[in-house]
Amino acid sequence: MFPASLEQLHALRTFLEAFCAQAGFDREACLRLNLLLEELFTNTVRHGHRGNSDAPVWISLAAGEDRRVTITYEDTAPPFNPYARMSPDTTHEIGKLRGRGVLLLQRLAASGDYAYLYGRNRIRLALNPQ
Repeated sequence: MFPASLEQLHALRTFLEAFCAQAGFDREACLRLNLLLEELFTNTVRHGHRGNSDAPVWISLAAGEDRRVTITYEDTAPPFNPYARMSPDTTHEIGKLRGRGVLLLQRLAASGDYAYLYGRNRIRLALNPQ
């Protein structure tokens, strides 16, 4: 669990690097995972909570035997379904600063789902980082 504060990005990165080392992922794979988690976390802080807060963000990571990573990301920000914004052709968003996180979810994740349960946004992703 991390407080929803940009000051926690270093702790988040340390958590991810420990996971990557334990799972045996190379630097490039870890950087891809870091990019995705940083984008989710930064969006929670900046857009969900409108700034740093003590609100919790829960992140769990699991590596399967097939090297697929499962990420479960939960926050207590107002409901926001990133998949609702996705369209079959999102290339028009590439040049914009907005929509980066949505594009990353679509491009990097093999599968994903969203739910708002018990006052939490929950995003579950499966991806092959290597």
